[in-house]
Amino acid sequence: MKGGAGKDSNNATTTVVAHHIKECRILKDFLNLKNVKLGYHYLITYLLSVLLIPLVPVILLKGAEMNLKDLHQICNYLRYNIVSIIICSAILAFGATLYIMTRPRPVYLVDYACYLPPPHLQAPYSKFVRHSKLTGIFDESTLEFKFKILERSGLGDETYLPESLHCIPPQPSMAAAREESEKVMFGALDNLFANTAVNPSDVGILVVNCSVFDPTPSLSSMIVNKYKLRENINSYNLGGMGCSAGVIAIDLAKDLLHTHPKTYALVVSTENITQSCYFGTKKSMLIPNCLFRIGGAAILLSNKGADRRRGKYKLVHVVRTHCGSDDKAFRCVHQEQDNTGMVGVSLSKDLIAIAGGALKANITTLGPLVLPISEQLLFFATFVISKLIDTKIKPYIPDFKLAFDHFCMHAGGRAVIDELEKKLQLLPEHVEASRMTLHRFGNTSSSSIWYELAYTEAKGRICKGNRVLQIAFGSGFKCNSLVWEALQYIKSSPLGPWEGCINRYPVQIAAA
Repeated sequence: MKGGAGKDSNNATTTVVAHHIKECRILKDFLNLKNVKLGYHYLITYLLSVLLIPLVPVILLKGAEMNLKDLHQICNYLRYNIVSIIICSAILAFGATLYIMTRPRPVYLVDYACYLPPPHLQAPYSKFVRHSKLTGIFDESTLEFKFKILERSGLGDETYLPESLHCIPPQPSMAAAREESEKVMFGALDNLFANTAVNPSDVGILVVNCSVFDPTPSLSSMIVNKYKLRENINSYNLGGMGCSAGVIAIDLAKDLLHTHPKTYALVVSTENITQSCYFGTKKSMLIPNCLFRIGGAAILLSNKGADRRRGKYKLVHVVRTHCGSDDKAFRCVHQEQDNTGMVGVSLSKDLIAIAGGALKANITTLGPLVLPISEQLLFFATFVISKLIDTKIKPYIPDFKLAFDHFCMHAGGRAVIDELEKKLQLLPEHVEASRMTLHRFGNTSSSSIWYELAYTEAKGRICKGNRVLQIAFGSGFKCNSLVWEALQYIKSSPLGPWEGCINRYPVQIAAA
């Protein structure tokens, strides 16, 4: 028996050692594969430089062999062909002047500010549960569904709801909705003007986006009135365009800056929770109640050359994708009435799949603009092989981590962030800003990508030359993206939304 036990022990030890060796070999192969790909990327990226290096000593040797007679011959050639040289120089000068005059003016992000609500508007889980029960509006089944969604949402205990929704019963009046919008927009704008020292009268373009609240006078008019903006301001108010409307607003402001020289453009992105809260029992319309929270951002853009020195970022690309021609995509986020006449926003069960398809369409357009040539060659090669040789081969998913240093993915919910992480093959650190923004502020709609950028800045992670990708989804269905390039090492602006709490993050979020 003892001998048998010893033999079993030796076999077990051998098995463990063999398993350990196998794991080490797999890890080594993985690391080698990673190094091979990295080496390939650098080789392709710097291929032209590698090929030109041997030419340098050849040119230097030829130059060393030249004497005074050779120089004299060159001077004579230039003297007798002076007309050709003048014509060529004139053509080059004309071409350079035409290019400089017709190229789009660079658009700089001078600064931005996110609204931080006061502490008394916080809606921790316990308070949300207690108030939902005390309203007497929801039955047990509805309450159980809401609490289950909230537990899996990824939201923390420090998110905010507007004043009217803290009342029992809630008071979603027009006056309360106006008050919420004013506090959010004016709070963000006050901080922005204080941080940039820009006079509101210098702003020539104003773009405001808010999906579900569209009062008369408009939100943009409320800002014009509050800050006494000039009479000839180009003012726009975007409504009903969902959580991706912030990117659309930036795109509109960019186009206007290309046609109006030496001016500032002000973009305000917000959403109104007071008017969008649903008080019925339809489950697909209850989900937004659990995810959306109060928030907003104000962004100052400029096309002035002098603002390059103090600006934070330069706008590199805007890519917009609209899938509204597809009926499923069109209806997956839909404002409607339930059977009792209560108005709310219904979210389809196909939302995540539709978002994934919209993302694929967007990055297919974005990829050639930003990906290094090494990734484009791999994608093209696998595409050709799949079409001509092996139809079963999976398409190559480009490594967007080689194109961007930071990612700000719309914090629409835990499932949305998970899908983005999976589709783009990102690491946990790349979606940290999105998850922490969802935990700290909830889904603040179109402004969420700015809370995420503020998080990355507060962590001191953005250096000069870094590229930032912002992606947002919206009803319709839309997927829009922005690419920014940092003009300097970016420090967090005063009065930022993460001021005083950034050291507590990242936090561990419980599994769904």
